[in-house]
Amino acid sequence: MKFTDGQWLLQPGVAAHYAAEAYAVEAHADRIVVLATTRPIKHRGDTLQGPTLTVTLSSPLAGVIRVSVEHFAASEAPRLHVPMPGAGTPAVQVEETATHVTLTSGVLSVDVKKGEGWSLVFREGSRVLTKSDWRSLGYIQYAGKGSFVHEQLTLQVGESVYGLGERFTPWVKNGQVVENVNKDGGTACEQAYKSVPFYLTNRGYGVLVNEAGPVSFEVASEKTTRVQFSREGESLDYCVIAGPTQKDVMTRLTALTGRAPLPPAWSFGLWMTTSFTTQYDEATATHFIDEMKRRDLPLAVFHFDCFWMREFEWVNFQWDPRGFPEPEAMLARLKAKGLKISLWINPYVAQKSPLFAEGAKHGYFLKRPNGLVWQTDLWQPGMAIVDFTNPGAVTWYQGHLRRLLAQGVDCFKTDFGERIPTEGVVYHDGSDPVEMHNLYALQYNEVVFNLLREVKGEDAMVFARSTYASGQRFPVHWGGDCWSNFESMAESLRGGLSLTSCGFAFWSHDIGGFEGNPPPAVYKRWIQFGLLSSHSRLHGSSSYRVPWLVDEESCDVLREFTRLKHRLMPYLYAKAIEASETGVPVMRSMVMEHPHDPACTALDRQYQLGESLLVAPVFTESGEVDVYLPDQGGEWTHLLSGERKPGGRWQREQHGFLSLPLYVAPNTVLPWGSETERADYDYASGVTLRVFALADGASAPFVVPSPDGRIAARGTVSRRGGRYTAQVSEGSLKQWCLEADGQRSPVQDSGSSLDWAAA
Repeated sequence: MKFTDGQWLLQPGVAAHYAAEAYAVEAHADRIVVLATTRPIKHRGDTLQGPTLTVTLSSPLAGVIRVSVEHFAASEAPRLHVPMPGAGTPAVQVEETATHVTLTSGVLSVDVKKGEGWSLVFREGSRVLTKSDWRSLGYIQYAGKGSFVHEQLTLQVGESVYGLGERFTPWVKNGQVVENVNKDGGTACEQAYKSVPFYLTNRGYGVLVNEAGPVSFEVASEKTTRVQFSREGESLDYCVIAGPTQKDVMTRLTALTGRAPLPPAWSFGLWMTTSFTTQYDEATATHFIDEMKRRDLPLAVFHFDCFWMREFEWVNFQWDPRGFPEPEAMLARLKAKGLKISLWINPYVAQKSPLFAEGAKHGYFLKRPNGLVWQTDLWQPGMAIVDFTNPGAVTWYQGHLRRLLAQGVDCFKTDFGERIPTEGVVYHDGSDPVEMHNLYALQYNEVVFNLLREVKGEDAMVFARSTYASGQRFPVHWGGDCWSNFESMAESLRGGLSLTSCGFAFWSHDIGGFEGNPPPAVYKRWIQFGLLSSHSRLHGSSSYRVPWLVDEESCDVLREFTRLKHRLMPYLYAKAIEASETGVPVMRSMVMEHPHDPACTALDRQYQLGESLLVAPVFTESGEVDVYLPDQGGEWTHLLSGERKPGGRWQREQHGFLSLPLYVAPNTVLPWGSETERADYDYASGVTLRVFALADGASAPFVVPSPDGRIAARGTVSRRGGRYTAQVSEGSLKQWCLEADGQRSPVQDSGSSLDWAAA
């Protein structure tokens, strides 16, 4: 929200009170408390009337400084904030001089200037990250709109801002107005299913606005050298998170707000769905599954979308007997084919559902102020919304899901959760409906994920559309409703990169696009993109997304890239384990992986899978694509062709449908799996350690995981001339070998070392 009218004026109806002086500064052992006046205090008369702001500086985690600002301390109910399961009371250092007070937490410190001239300076060592200075911190009275608190943190020359949730707008957020409110808007607009009040910059620090929302961001859009964030009410809370790299910020952010549990290995295989409004029953589903098998198209998960339940009754959690008369027997038959089963659900109960009267009777739904059920016709006629602040409603909802799990279902697609009312509604626990709007999706996914964790253990996962900050704790998330064209494919990638820059380790999208029918070129290029994402799902709206209905070549492309992903699983699952342990996502922006390369600052049409694989999806009918290969001190190797190319420059390439720019970084040892037909297998058995552009005299590490999430083996490969030596330092490998310079070593039955001279 903009409060000013250019550099000098205010918007009509705005009265702005800016922090002008740190009049009183209290230094405590664990915090600093500042009384900030909104005008310089020249004499005693200046202490009368007018707003003051109480600013408390503390630290919930080493390397993180929290800033809490209050105007009126007791005139509004306690605010809801971002869940921070990792918050604690780390050791901090408070130092005071005649002119400043400094609080230091780990590598991060904040300087408070005493007296006139408001200034908070956030430093990482001697490096200034950002500041709150002249007219940055303000209390705003806006006639007809309410009271607000805003902060404006400075940006330096060339500083770019990323993140703020899954945003499909331009990747670099400078110049944008971002409203931090979850909405069901699709991918082709400025709205977001997954709002996260966190931004990351290319200077290697982040800012988390610790509010449930809504939070309004002006990203170098009101003041060109500042990021402003504002919240209606009497207070504002935010955290500055140190780097020095973006990866370090991810580690600290997720240590504070929670990390993603490791999804099961099978979930990385190919998912296929019935699509949304298509006609289907057991025979249709079985036909598609059997046809995938006949065409040698590996399939891991089959998903039943909305119409597994009877129309007008979503949700009733009952299989529609017209299409699925024997659900338990059907699920047993499908699972005998080696498949996992996913079901679509949402948190709404239609009036025609048999569950509606039961939920209304027991008070399980959101209510109106008069105590009656809040209802709407938007989505399902007469539907109510489950109130997850009611423990009884949670038990009731989970009970129906528990029954489905007992039938043989493995996981749920937790759809919707964005169209949550903010007016005329009452929660069971009395929560503010405005603040609950974004948190609702978080609670919804938590309720479902916790049940799956209870029943399925380490196999727990959801496939979620909406969430909020800290939602990475309940993986996996997908991008929502996109169109079936190259433009929407590109905007989906921007959304994914924005979300993974907010601490979300795993992300997916609808291969081929959701709305419309993808032209063959779009479908085949999206297959490549989809199978080189952490999770891969064929899904659409009104048409089946099976490849043979597009063209026969699509079957070849799907087969090739599904098998490629399976061969890459030892590497990908090691990166997934790393993501669950460190918070650094599997799918990373180029600037996150190459922070010192200015060519990567705004690069949003390619990405990295871990540090070793670079992927540039093709967004053209012709197959022409530009790809940038950073300078990594050696040549990049095209994984599919073996061609080597230098780094530090752009390449213009032409690719058929069985190829795309997929490069391996120099000095890489890439574990290459032995299995092509499934994602979960013994990665340490039959693995090939593929060595790429390893410099003479250098060594490179490798990690081979187990599908249960443990590490099967780790070690290094070194090169001296044409001789390669592999040393397993932990664990063991079976039937393994090296591959380098286009040659393969003899196979080792077992053993911890291999010494081999390439011809």
